[in-house]
Amino acid sequence: MCDAISNDLCESIMNGEQELRRRLGRMFLVGFDGLTSDDNPALLRLLEQDQPGGLLLFDRDLAKNRRNVADPAQVQALCAGLRARSPQPLLIAVDQEGGRVCRLKEADGFPATVSAAALGADDDPAATGRAAETMAADLAQLGINWNLTPVVDLAANPDNPVIARLGRAFGADPAQVTRHAAAVIKAHHRHGVACCLKHFPGHGSSTNDSHLGCVDVTASWHEDELRPFRDLIAAGLADAVMSAHIFHRRLDPALPATLSPAMLNGLLRRDLGYQGVIVSDDLQMRAISDRWSLAEAVGLAVQAGADMLIIGNQLAREAETVRLGVEAILALLRQGLVTEARLHASLERIDLLCKITGGFFP
Repeated sequence: MCDAISNDLCESIMNGEQELRRRLGRMFLVGFDGLTSDDNPALLRLLEQDQPGGLLLFDRDLAKNRRNVADPAQVQALCAGLRARSPQPLLIAVDQEGGRVCRLKEADGFPATVSAAALGADDDPAATGRAAETMAADLAQLGINWNLTPVVDLAANPDNPVIARLGRAFGADPAQVTRHAAAVIKAHHRHGVACCLKHFPGHGSSTNDSHLGCVDVTASWHEDELRPFRDLIAAGLADAVMSAHIFHRRLDPALPATLSPAMLNGLLRRDLGYQGVIVSDDLQMRAISDRWSLAEAVGLAVQAGADMLIIGNQLAREAETVRLGVEAILALLRQGLVTEARLHASLERIDLLCKITGGFFP
């Protein structure tokens, strides 16, 4: 290339791509191994070279070995070490919904939590707010600034194996779900912790688990499942929205929500007017990984409108996760399938999410 253009221009182009490559790491929220940032070369390389926008904490891996969580003092030291070693502001995220889905468990010395189903059954948003206040204060003290909650799926199918049967939904009524989700979010905001609405456009009517394979809600999904998303977005309470790996053939005949321009750029951005961070659910879940490679999934999700991609490294281990993902995005850019302006828009949304976790919520 440098034979065809001046050396100065060539160097400028190469430097520009290198800077973009570094910045694109921020589009990834990744899981990692280790209870400490000390004596952890793989983690230090991830932070210093790949520079992800966020790290996702898990208590144990699939073999039940401790992964990132042992006790409160250890988690607090880990989070402090991660921040100290990250060259950029860092989102430290966790799935701390309450009840069954909790990475910080009472058995490990963390405060007890209450499931969304139990809170919804009592239907006292003030009590929900108090429970969330305890949770959010604990997260802030530990150094965690992004809680991937609340679940705003409706308990439309009581036999749903991944939502209702795990007690993750506040109820089947959209207004009730919205009231309780708002209480959760406001409590987190008071402690400088961001939240995430999930799983768009609604996983509550499904009969299968997208961790394990394809989920099709075409026949069961109802437009009421959009109402919590719509109302919380309108109220300015949607820090981030997580996409679901579900097929809905009437909304997109070919692609699941995470990979669907019709559902993310169309329904969520255009129709619901959402301007914040769209984050994928974990791209290693089998609903995605059974059909697409990681590079293909990253490329399709970005084209669909996702700003941030979760790769938990929980269901599979991939040491070069961020580098593979960045290369996939750069390939889209070179092929003209996304513009640099579109990528910068995603990076700006992620930067804003980092800033508001300092407590300056709208």
